[in-house]
Formats: sequence, structure tokens, C-alpha cells
Amino acid sequence: MAETAITNNDAEHAQLTHFLTQQYLCESLTVAEVNTLLNYLTVLHFSTDAIISDVGDVGDELYFVVKGEVALVIPDGSIEYEVVRSGAGEMLGMMSFFDKRARSVRLVAKAADTQVLKLPRAMYKRMKVEHPYIAINIVEQAVLSMDHLFRAVSSDHAQFSHYLYGPGVKASAD
Repeated sequence: MAETAITNNDAEHAQLTHFLTQQYLCESLTVAEVNTLLNYLTVLHFSTDAIISDVGDVGDELYFVVKGEVALVIPDGSIEYEVVRSGAGEMLGMMSFFDKRARSVRLVAKAADTQVLKLPRAMYKRMKVEHPYIAINIVEQAVLSMDHLFRAVSSDHAQFSHYLYGPGVKASAD
């Protein structure tokens, strides 16, 4: 993993500003506010199958996928069960970040040069005081990301149940 601060004078800053202005998270923010948001974030780069955050870690940061894919997986010995994959524009790590409990899934990069933005809890606390409008946008994005995750998992569960039990199959009364 490579972690870098975002500086106002590099090409990466310009690319991230452009990317964020296209996302729901920042659709109501001005370019100046997007630049302010970037001051609270760091960029992380991961190679394929790198662990971003592990089961049991207390979530002291939120992640926002910029490039690549991140899978939420449940490890079971030597096997990992993939719950869902998230791509560019998705926020991850919200539950543990907000409830301060241990993570129940592992976040794993699933593409070469997966790039995420990291918002540490300390920076989020500062942002709530210094720029509450931006912080509210982050909370709203977290709610939408949770909804997206819930709907994806619910759909997968419904499809699996349909496959497993078939239409019109009833449980026996034995």
C-alpha cells in the first residue's frame, strides 16, 4: 500500500477534484469546497488482493473508491466468501466508522492499482466543526452507500433462495 497526502499543486489533485465533482458526494459542493474536502483526505494505492482493512479492526477511517474494485469478503479459514464488490464512487467502512465496533468483513482490493481516498476519524471530527456542510454530505453518502449494499445483498439472497427452493416450493410440515 502506498499512502500519499494530496497537495494542491500536483496532477493527482486535479484528477481527484475532477473525479469528485462528478460524484453524488460532491454534486452540491463548489469546486472550492471539493478542494477543502481533499485537504482532509489521503490517497491510498493497493495492488490486487491487498487487504485494505481486516475483520476485527475498529474502523477509524472511511474509504471512498476512486479507481478499481474493492470486495467485502468474509474469511473462513483458507476460503473467502465475497459478499459484494464496490467500484468507483462507492463509500466503504461506514458501519464500523460510525458505530466504532470491530469490522465484520475484510476489505480487499480486487483490481491492479485500486485507488481509494481515506478519511480518518480525527479529520472527520475536525471537518464536522470546520465545514459541517461537507460533513453532512459525507453522512448522506454513507447512508446511500449502505442502502446500495443492503439492496445488492438482498437481491443476491432472493436470487439464491429462488434457485435453492424454486417457485412454489413449501416447507414440509413434518
